Amino acid sequence: MISDLTDIKLQQLKFEETYLSSFSAKSASSLGRKREESPCVIRTEFQRDRDRILHNKAFRRLKHKTQVFISPRGDHYRTRITHTLEVSQISRTIARALRLNEDLTEAIALGHDLGHTPFGHTGEEVLNELMPGGFRHNEQSVRVVSIIEDLNLTVETLDGILNHTGKVKPFTLEGQIVKIADRIAYLNHDIDDAIRAGLIEAENIPENCIRLLGSNTNERITTLVMDIVQNSLEKDEIFMSDKTQESMNELRNWMFKNVYIDSPAKTEEHKARRIVSELYNYYINNSDSAECLVRRDNEPIERSVADYIAGMTDRFAIQQYMEKFVPLSWSGGGCNVY
Repeated sequence: MISDLTDIKLQQLKFEETYLSSFSAKSASSLGRKREESPCVIRTEFQRDRDRILHNKAFRRLKHKTQVFISPRGDHYRTRITHTLEVSQISRTIARALRLNEDLTEAIALGHDLGHTPFGHTGEEVLNELMPGGFRHNEQSVRVVSIIEDLNLTVETLDGILNHTGKVKPFTLEGQIVKIADRIAYLNHDIDDAIRAGLIEAENIPENCIRLLGSNTNERITTLVMDIVQNSLEKDEIFMSDKTQESMNELRNWMFKNVYIDSPAKTEEHKARRIVSELYNYYINNSDSAECLVRRDNEPIERSVADYIAGMTDRFAIQQYMEKFVPLSWSGGGCNVY
């Protein structure tokens, strides 16, 4: 029985202790934040992380950032924000089935791509080539929540965001869920978008993948999620069966060959590369006149420029390019008489 507001949080913490798996991350046992804060009366620490990510500006900008298809003509193609929401949904389904911490899982999923550049991985590749020390979107995501937006998130959420890609495995099972759900989401929604764009046809997908995983998006996601749940239940690691993993890898390799590399979807990629590259060089050489650049703690100008460009939406990057490199019309006030 809830008698006052403090009981709301106490019951949530009790639920975590009594119902969640012994392998789950518990809010009461969080490793904490870089700066100590007074606790929220009704929310757990991981719920606060989720809410802070959801309400910050970087999250809202994801709706105008490319997932795979640059400037698609159609309202149904995925953007970075719809990808993020699909990762969140798949992750939460797995976490709930395994009795893991759904709030932490959701926080990591919502924050994992906050550092992504405009024009998808194309923009990331350009910044990685130009910036001293390279550029990786997962590291930039952590920089967004830790420095640029200064959300002061918990250690568990930061670790899951940082290690959602790459060889290092998150130390929480919740983070491991997001790592694998990210791949499940993008593979399946990219197939859906590629079919819509006419790049591939469903019947061209490798027969072995169709037989083992399913013939459509719903069947494939269901198969993959069920396999993960079945193999990870009451285990200290998140994984799928060898046969399913091999089939998913085969599907991923097929997508790289037919969609991600040298397909008609990449025809505009060289233009996106030029926009990011020329904007980077422009701001490096004109930093004094670039009012939006934020210099932090004597960091090099390259760091500030990378932050600025990485935060841009596709359309804002195009707008900035037009302003910097395309001549504006000018009548001069005269008559059009020859």
